[in-house]
Amino acid sequence: MNDVTDATFALDVMERSKTVPVVVDLWAEWCGPCKTLGPILDKVIAETQGAVELAKVDVDANPMIAQAFQVQSIPAVFAVVNGSIVDTFVGAQPEHAVRAFIEKLAPGSSEVDRLAAAGDPASLEEAFKLDPTNAEVANALAGAWLDAGRFEDVLILLEPFPAVGDTVTLRARATLLQSGITLDGDLDETLVSLLSTAIADEESRARLLSILDALGPSDPRYVTYRRKLASALY
Repeated sequence: MNDVTDATFALDVMERSKTVPVVVDLWAEWCGPCKTLGPILDKVIAETQGAVELAKVDVDANPMIAQAFQVQSIPAVFAVVNGSIVDTFVGAQPEHAVRAFIEKLAPGSSEVDRLAAAGDPASLEEAFKLDPTNAEVANALAGAWLDAGRFEDVLILLEPFPAVGDTVTLRARATLLQSGITLDGDLDETLVSLLSTAIADEESRARLLSILDALGPSDPRYVTYRRKLASALY
C-alpha cells in the first residue's frame, strides 16, 4: 500500500500501472464509509501478494488527483492498468464485491483461488468461508466431503446452488450414498432392469434417473440410458 500525493501520482500510479494493476482509493479522514471500505481493500489486495497494488489518496490533501478523476463522492475507487482507468466504483462495498472487482484485475491471484488450488479439505473449507457464493469451490468441497462420508453435509452445502453441471451429479451421489446405494461395480444389469419397468412405474423411472445423474454426463451410460428412456416414453 502506498500513500500517493499530487507530486507522486504520475510515478506511483500512472507509470507503476504499466507493470502491475493499481487500485486507487480516494478517501478523506472525515468520511465514515471510507473507513469501512479501507480495511477491506487492504485485506483483499494484500491477498493478491503483489499481483495488484493499492494507492491511497487523501482528497483533502491532494485536490489535483481528485480533480483529475472528477470525483464527486467518496470513497471512490479506480482500477488503473497501463495508464488508463479500466474499472471503478463509488461508495463502501461488501467484501465479496471488492473481491470480485480485484479478481477481474488479477484472475487466479486471490486467496480463494490459492486455497482452492491446494485442494485438501481444510483449504477448501477455508476458501468456501471466504467466498460462500463460489460454485466451483462448493463443488470441490462437496467432492471431498463425499469421500469422507459426509453425505448430509454435502446436500446442505449444495442446496443454495443451481441444479446444473457437477452440482447435479454431486447431489445425486450424496442422495444415493446416503440411502446405501453405491456406484461401485457393474451397474448395467440394474439399469436394464429399471429401464424395463420405468415406463409404467414412476418410482423405477425416478431411481433410474437418479443413478444416471449420479454417474454424470462423463459416463457413457448417462446419455445411452437417457436416450433409451426417452425413446420408450415418447
